[in-house]
Amino acid sequence: MDDYDLLVVGSANADLVIGVERRPGPGETVLGSDLAVHPGGKGANQAVAAARLGARTALLARVGDDAHGRLLLDSQRRAGVDTAGVLVGGAPTGVALITVDPSGDNSIVVSPGANARLTPADVRAAASLFRASRVVSAQLEIPLETVEEVVRNLAAGSRFVLNPSPPRPLPPQVLAACDPLIVNEHEAKVILGDALVGEEPADWARNLLARGPRSVVVTLGAHGALVASAEGVARVPSVRVAAVDTTGAGDAFTAALAHRLGTGAGLVRAAAWAARVGAAAVTKEGAQASFPTAAEVEALGRGGPGE
Repeated sequence: MDDYDLLVVGSANADLVIGVERRPGPGETVLGSDLAVHPGGKGANQAVAAARLGARTALLARVGDDAHGRLLLDSQRRAGVDTAGVLVGGAPTGVALITVDPSGDNSIVVSPGANARLTPADVRAAASLFRASRVVSAQLEIPLETVEEVVRNLAAGSRFVLNPSPPRPLPPQVLAACDPLIVNEHEAKVILGDALVGEEPADWARNLLARGPRSVVVTLGAHGALVASAEGVARVPSVRVAAVDTTGAGDAFTAALAHRLGTGAGLVRAAAWAARVGAAAVTKEGAQASFPTAAEVEALGRGGPGE
């Protein structure tokens, strides 16, 4: 089997998207745009984003034996993702209900469906994928026990990247494997909880690092990102763009960072490039449809530490 730059273990959803002038309040109904259906899910998104950037990518996920599942498989294959690890059946394909306002901000409710049936046994059965992968990426739209099994099955010398979304408390063995743990402001606050000290993102990064990860990246949207490791805390600037839709931007960032780490880039350099990838992704509508190629990323211009 050929080596993979990245193995993504995670969710695959159909994104049901409606544009709204504003989000409804409790008990309120608002009119929206026509419904659009796109392939999504944080795991599937990361796999497509990495493959578009040129990474040799495999996906371990579960979808239903239904139209949404076929939509997701077709999208993965068109992007060049190896779908040998995608399991079919057991429950309907997961669905994400997404509203997008005129500024491009989104709100999302997820029905896990088949994602909740991706089990530790499925991870063990995919041992050959783990042995062949330089970097393994995961999220939390699949059962936490499955993510724990991912950590136990990492090959010697491989690197584990985790975006804990949706956020929840993480066991020590998972935190200790993260290199890096990638969080946005909301995820950082949930994971730190009462241990959150101060309003400065650099403090969040240091406090998260003290929980056990080998490194931490805090994404700050238009303000770039912070990278924390034993070497200290470094800020990575963003690229100014006109945001159209932020859906999937965090997945594009994570995929790009994981891909660059797999090529041997340092964490700050990888995060600087990932920030450009995330910026490119928000300039188009949708999640997977918005993910750029490497050439499109470079067209945004160069910048950031190490570049």
